[in-house]
Amino acid sequence: MERLLSIDQAAEVLGTTSRFPRRLVAERRIRFVKVGRHVRIPAAALQEFIDSGTVEPVSVRRWGSGRRVA
Repeated sequence: MERLLSIDQAAEVLGTTSRFPRRLVAERRIRFVKVGRHVRIPAAALQEFIDSGTVEPVSVRRWGSGRRVA
């Protein structure tokens, strides 16, 4: 069974206040599980959210051809 995180635990992982994960849940921008009246976020869903927002650096060559290469 996958580990389920509380809103506060998810906020700690993200480095935010609990308001941000609550907003993600309210806007249906992240998968979540209702356990009775409690909301839990699967650890994998939180990692997917982080991965989807990760921007890889772009290599830029500044000398040589005179043009930028992405």
